[in-house]
Amino acid sequence: MRPRERSDERTEKSGGNKGALVLARSVGAGKKAGTDAGRAGAELVGVVGRLVGRAIDEILLGDKRVTSAAEGRRLLAGDEQTESLAEDIQRVIVLAVPVLRVLARGAHFVKLPWVVVGSTAISVGVAIRTGVREVQVLSSLVAHRLEQGTGAPADPALVKKVALDLYLHPKRKLRPTDDKLHLVRLTRKWVLGGVFGRKTAKRANRALAAAERLDSAALAASWDGVRRRADERPPGPPGAR
Repeated sequence: MRPRERSDERTEKSGGNKGALVLARSVGAGKKAGTDAGRAGAELVGVVGRLVGRAIDEILLGDKRVTSAAEGRRLLAGDEQTESLAEDIQRVIVLAVPVLRVLARGAHFVKLPWVVVGSTAISVGVAIRTGVREVQVLSSLVAHRLEQGTGAPADPALVKKVALDLYLHPKRKLRPTDDKLHLVRLTRKWVLGGVFGRKTAKRANRALAAAERLDSAALAASWDGVRRRADERPPGPPGAR
């Protein structure tokens, strides 16, 4: 091999090794940020799930129901607040800001100044309060439709499933093939929606209109099948999660 070729080969190897080292460090930093964000995000989703559960249970325990999409829109146009859930909402806000900061570091953004963090917390708080109220009104209409269609009290689990599915995808046909609540999607919509100032009124109105058109009897029958299959599922080994 000629001296020039050997020199070029050493340079290429050196450059390649340097590039690999930089890439490894970058990947390592990204993984650490991703791990931190994952842990904080999981806690945030859990808190959102408890907040949503309490918000819907509060509606179902009451004796009033939203009976039409028009009534639901009027309620959402008002300024009624969910004072009983204020502490739960504040907990979500407290957890949301660190998650956003961790994700920002992982994406190589500059460190967020406190003034930006403060404004983000306010906008996320507004989005969550609005979202909780929308879910409550929608759940009340869903419960009313189920009670009207079946002549029996609505199953709280079915109300939560239908309400969240409609809220997230109001144009999608409901297919209750499982009892999973899409809390990660809900959390993402509320938190990122607050950060970017996205309005949710249009989607909430579509969800109310879809709830008003529910085939309650067919939905309840399909849900009974889901629960029956869950009951027939063999239990896992002891200690399985």
